[in-house]
Amino acid sequence: MSGKIIVITERDNVATALTPLSAGDSIEANGSRVTVREPIAGGHKVALKAIAAGEAIVKYGNPIGTATADIDAGRHVHIHNVASGRGRGDL
Repeated sequence: MSGKIIVITERDNVATALTPLSAGDSIEANGSRVTVREPIAGGHKVALKAIAAGEAIVKYGNPIGTATADIDAGRHVHIHNVASGRGRGDL
């Protein structure tokens, strides 16, 4: 894990940004290095690997939702490409 992100388990396919990430930043988790593809705000998720539409989003070892579109490694993972398994708090 780099100091820019937090990942809890090797099952996680996303990391949480501890600070804002910029396109081109390099992050490392679970023995892999990923290049961030777009700006990601602190507290938001970044894909650690390619995630196919319909695949579970796994954070802190638990599925938290389902990808609604293919998500490339290094991309922002948020409400624009995830259907929450826990319900949205903004509705």
